[in-house]
Amino acid sequence: MSTSARPPSLVPPYGPLSGLRVVESARFVAGPWASAYLGEFGAEVVHVEGPPFAPPYADPTRSLRPLLPGGSPEENVSESWVQYSRNKLSLGLDLKHPDGRRVFLDLLGASDIWIESSRPGTYDKLGLSDETAWGANPKLTIVHVSGHGRTGEPARVAAPSYDLTAQAFSGYLSLQGNPDPDPPMRAGTALNDTVTGLASATAGLMGYIHAQRTGKGQSVDVAQYEIFFVLLENLALDYFMRGVVRGRFGSGHQRLHPYDVHRAADGWVVVAAPTPESWLRLKALIGFTDPAFDDRDYRLAHREPVDRAIAEFCRQRDRAELERLARENDVAISRVYDIADMARDPHYRAREMFLEWDDPVAGRVKGPGVAPKFSETPGGVWRGAPWLGQDNDRVLRELLHYPATEVDRLRAERVIGEDPPRSTPANGTPFYRREGL
Repeated sequence: MSTSARPPSLVPPYGPLSGLRVVESARFVAGPWASAYLGEFGAEVVHVEGPPFAPPYADPTRSLRPLLPGGSPEENVSESWVQYSRNKLSLGLDLKHPDGRRVFLDLLGASDIWIESSRPGTYDKLGLSDETAWGANPKLTIVHVSGHGRTGEPARVAAPSYDLTAQAFSGYLSLQGNPDPDPPMRAGTALNDTVTGLASATAGLMGYIHAQRTGKGQSVDVAQYEIFFVLLENLALDYFMRGVVRGRFGSGHQRLHPYDVHRAADGWVVVAAPTPESWLRLKALIGFTDPAFDDRDYRLAHREPVDRAIAEFCRQRDRAELERLARENDVAISRVYDIADMARDPHYRAREMFLEWDDPVAGRVKGPGVAPKFSETPGGVWRGAPWLGQDNDRVLRELLHYPATEVDRLRAERVIGEDPPRSTPANGTPFYRREGL
């Protein structure tokens, strides 16, 4: 993807995005997740982080709880940082300083995509508007990630937003949990943030393709709430075409049945039979014989007998037996996995969905693998999450070709900064590893 005029990549070649260069100055999950996802498939990601170049850091993800032990007790590192920032390079750079902005524009000039997440107008105030960025690189794709978007009702645009508020404003929370008077049930992870990250990564690649075809970059406005809203299936059609305001329905499904959670002898399972064929197979397995329930609409209107039969069938068997019987009869039953179940599951292991890698602060860690799987250019993890400013010299000297004297001056004037660990992790992990995957 890189051209002959561009400096060579600082990361080993791997994955379908090898040669793509991404500058990321985002914070707090959605934007960092977007660049992390691109980095897992070979993109060179430079994470730009401003002062203070020491705790408490400007990027709150570095200290987000829970923490993993570092090389020394005072150098514990956030699990979230270890996860979101693997495969990235770190540039500690003060964008409020004129020289910092010059360095940043030089970096954008050598890159393909810039991902940032801030309240709209933040970079304009810094003198780094989209137009200024395109002055440095007309082909640059700029991905702006924010809670409510860059345009619209002014008070809403300016309002703070987090994963939970986006779950609420998008309509997602109105569908999760038991009906009133129980409260809505939020997603158990920062689901809106991570899904927004995937959408932002996709948007960045779409903008990149357009720029390659036309020679012109563009700006992408990613609003967290909108990503969840468009994923709510036919929620809007229900309202505008039939006047239906869908609400919470518990663990079941309003329009599919059987499609619910049931208790087994040793835990929870889900049972799904949403099609006519799958219902007939489930019906035979549990010994349910009433032919009236073969009609979908009748079954939806008379759920209780079917639910009672499924519940009794599941309650008498453990999860392993239920899954075995389901496979033998081509029925969709699965235990509700927790992470301990996943860690023991042979399918997770066979598909390499757990990896170990070296983090420069926490040492050897084990976490999620990479998905999806490419047959010819697989993704991977080539390094752990960098300490602040770990790659200052390499980015400035090798990528931007600044002379050593200029780098020394920028460091002396605190335009760039770093905060290396005081000691290496117990396993002796080096701060930087260049070897292949």
